[in-house]
Amino acid sequence: MEQKKYQPSSTSSGIQATALSPEISKVLRSTYMLLGTTLAFSALMAGLSMAIGAPHFGLMTLIPYFICLWMVEKNKNKASGILWVFALTGWLGFTMGPILNMYLAVKGAEPIMLALSSTALVFFASSAFVLTTRKNLSFMGGFLSIGIIVAFVAMIANIFLQIPVLSLTISAVFAFVSAGIIMWQTSEIIHGGERNYISATVTLFVMIYNLFLSLLQLFGIMGED
Repeated sequence: MEQKKYQPSSTSSGIQATALSPEISKVLRSTYMLLGTTLAFSALMAGLSMAIGAPHFGLMTLIPYFICLWMVEKNKNKASGILWVFALTGWLGFTMGPILNMYLAVKGAEPIMLALSSTALVFFASSAFVLTTRKNLSFMGGFLSIGIIVAFVAMIANIFLQIPVLSLTISAVFAFVSAGIIMWQTSEIIHGGERNYISATVTLFVMIYNLFLSLLQLFGIMGED
């Protein structure tokens, strides 16, 4: 017999509410705990990178990123998978340092604070919407995957093309798709499509990272005279 993902229960007002199963609640709780810890660790690594004046890594950022991502996937059902999650998120935080230093030197702290607060707002709003409505967004998976791949390829191409309008468009697309994937991943957890909290954490972290960078670029461009 198929296990129910969540079950309806009556409230005092007579409105039907849904209660998540213990298994799904555990995945959700573990995901958010690991996500919060890795975000703090990533911020610490970004601060270290800023303090030592680390250089901008450019495309070299992708080599350790894909290695760590592959190792996370390979070990996601083992305790060692958590170590690789910290390696991945720590590396991304470290590579963020030179970018933040550049914005501080050229534009000051305002675009950074705007991007940070907007990222937090989008993440909490997107997650709260899905957790509250319990909508099943599994149908969005294919569309969002194509969107993120297209945006990634366009970003790599624009490194060589250096087209300002294309750069602005790519940032907007990344921000939109990242918010969509945050909603989709949360939906996958509460509807039982994602049972591995390590995989869920990495997906949410990378989307938060992409969302922050995209908003940082958008606010930086809008702040230009």
